[in-house]
Amino acid sequence: MSPSDPRAFAAVDLGASSGRVIVGRVTARSVGLDEVHRFPNDPVRVGGTLHWDVLALYRGILEGLRTAGQVTSVGIDTWAVDYGLLAADGSLLGNPVHYRDARTEGVPERVRRTVSPAELYAATGVQHAPFNTIYQLAAARGTPQLDAAARLLLMPDLMSYWLTGTAGTELTNASTTQLLDPRTGDWAHAPAGRLGIDLSLFPPLRRPGDPAGELLPEVLEATGLRGPVPVVTVGSHDTASAVAAVPADTDRFAYISCGTWSLAGVELDAPVLTEDSRAANFTNELGVDGTVRYLRNIMGLWLLQECLRSWKAAGLEHDLGRLLAGAAQAPPLRSVVDAADPAFLAPHDMPARIAEACRRAGAPAPREPAETVRCVLDSLALAHRAAIEDAQRLSGRHVDVVHIVGGGARNELLCQLTADACGLPVVAGPAEAAALGNILVQARAAKVIGGGLPAIRSLLRATQPLRRYEPTPDRTPWNEAAAVPALTR
Repeated sequence: MSPSDPRAFAAVDLGASSGRVIVGRVTARSVGLDEVHRFPNDPVRVGGTLHWDVLALYRGILEGLRTAGQVTSVGIDTWAVDYGLLAADGSLLGNPVHYRDARTEGVPERVRRTVSPAELYAATGVQHAPFNTIYQLAAARGTPQLDAAARLLLMPDLMSYWLTGTAGTELTNASTTQLLDPRTGDWAHAPAGRLGIDLSLFPPLRRPGDPAGELLPEVLEATGLRGPVPVVTVGSHDTASAVAAVPADTDRFAYISCGTWSLAGVELDAPVLTEDSRAANFTNELGVDGTVRYLRNIMGLWLLQECLRSWKAAGLEHDLGRLLAGAAQAPPLRSVVDAADPAFLAPHDMPARIAEACRRAGAPAPREPAETVRCVLDSLALAHRAAIEDAQRLSGRHVDVVHIVGGGARNELLCQLTADACGLPVVAGPAEAAALGNILVQARAAKVIGGGLPAIRSLLRATQPLRRYEPTPDRTPWNEAAAVPALTR
């Protein structure tokens, strides 16, 4: 095969609302993407517990690989923190529980009585979030499923296991569990032991670029692929793959991986484990090539997605294009909420909760959908500003530009408002960052491309459509809004 002939790689990219199989065709100078299959990811509530429909997701993966045709390899990325439990014979003991389920309510308080927040942060560097794996396992302690489990697989590792029959724990996703030491890249045995969490349930750790096995004969038969087809370990936490695909040309950049969640921060060589960092609720997640994703987790476009769902159900305007056009004309910064407020975590009637949050903050409640959209986007832009300013202060890493990657890169109003709020230029794109990061790690493992992250990012700058947004000169309104701390944390 000539070096100019593209090789095909399949990225399985599972998000909180849908899954996709995307084929990337890569040469040393080109990258082309083709979404070959999309399928819904609809949670199911059974017996009062919210579950992922994991078998439907696996079926979607098989259908996508069948549609993809012959590929060089496969890589899998998903959301973080959730897991499946396997019996000794490898069978699944039950559908994985959704991180938005209420089972962890009150659990962080119980954990604090055994391991203080300061101790836990010093050991793991992970921000507090009530759905972290450590709290899910504490909530599951003593249940029949956990007692019967011989293996625990995080979501991308579960899919990889079903495809290959080989079990492993990918490092970037493991670093979100609040059970891993980001300094050593190994498990944090001391806090896990005190909490009665059996780390031997996790299979051995592996890193992006490592082999993860080959498609099983039954998978080859189901997909029509000719073996052997390797599965390559990628940055299996979708944010790790997305940040690998940030098209930065220096290390003086901030990133916002913007989709259902906004993950805003900087890329570092070492974690920041100070008490100030813990108080600011920053997390140290591991990235591709030994990097640290130092970031704050913000509610993100989930707020807007849930509003659209509510308006559609009520027969109100829910066309996003029209609503964004109306929001662009709405008064700026009239109504602002704390985009990180846990009150917005659960689904159901988001517009009413936003209106109530505005009233609690002493701001006028939005009167119509377009005003609610403007409230969401102004609030997100302020939260982005706060996260990026805090990341610089706490890490000592100064930034000159903000990169927005993921689906939020398509939202022109949000990109401009983020530039205005931060007082920094915003470079938007690529929108398919997670898939690109996934595919280019595979391409590097296959020696189609070489080099580290700078080489990957250089290829992306040369091949992907990017748009630059310059901040407006007058920062006064944003400075005044940002002076209200409760609205930016």
